Amino acid sequence: MNRVWMLRHGAFSPVSAEKQGGTPPRFTLWGVVNVTPDSFFDGGKHQNLEGALSHALKLTSEGARILDLGGASSRPGAEEVPEAVETSRILPLMQELVRLRNQSRQNSDRNELPADTLISVDTWRAGTACAALEAGADILNDISACAWDPALRETVAHFRPGYVLMHCMPGTKPGTMQDSPRYDNVVEEVLRFFEENMALLVKAGLPENHIMLDPGIGFGKTADHNCALLADMEQLLSLGRPLLLGVSNKSLFGHLLGLGVAERGEATRICTSLLAARGVCHHRVHDVTSARRALCLVERFTPWKA
Repeated sequence: MNRVWMLRHGAFSPVSAEKQGGTPPRFTLWGVVNVTPDSFFDGGKHQNLEGALSHALKLTSEGARILDLGGASSRPGAEEVPEAVETSRILPLMQELVRLRNQSRQNSDRNELPADTLISVDTWRAGTACAALEAGADILNDISACAWDPALRETVAHFRPGYVLMHCMPGTKPGTMQDSPRYDNVVEEVLRFFEENMALLVKAGLPENHIMLDPGIGFGKTADHNCALLADMEQLLSLGRPLLLGVSNKSLFGHLLGLGVAERGEATRICTSLLAARGVCHHRVHDVTSARRALCLVERFTPWKA
């Protein structure tokens, strides 16, 4: 059976149904917490610590079991922010979430944050990653595949966290990644990218079972490239690692359906359901409640093989 994966002592491993907060045990929802002024969907809504913490706790109450904290926007065309600024945005929230999680682990009556909540930091910078992991982060969600900061692979090998290896077109950064992206065969090239970069990470000292793959929908890809990847998820799943899908409110739905950012919720739910039914177990979303409801229907209506 295709089972949900969650971090346990560094590695991604199956967990029981009662830890899913109403989400079917086959799946894990990642709640997005952007502590930024300029993220494409919710930039500026949760910039201060009180607002960001309230949002994070709301996401876990709705069924998110992983909180993905971002301190620098990676939307296409985004300007880079200094590492110190990114770290200063993330660290206070990270420390408060870890404090609440530890409090729940020590006293089950005080459970503002479920004791099994995992905390991910969305960064490609070694300094920010190091500060977050030292503060208690469990997962590094890296859009660069360790390509933009030479020290990041060493940091990953040292801390050995859960690691999301995302595909972004080589040689680009958020500011330029949508400047005429080209592939001869996007699915084959993404597969090769994953195989090569997993080998580099394992060689550096990160166990393969700490690695999750993200095809990077919307990162250095046209709408046609994104559609080709989403239509061929089985090839990516054949690599034997869990997949994280991030399609929530993406511009893909604008290109295909002419929808503005605020109008993409229904398309997000449909896409999440379709890909979940084909074996994608991890979903990074802004609206946890609607995604959880969609996944409940997928669980009941899909003839899963044992």
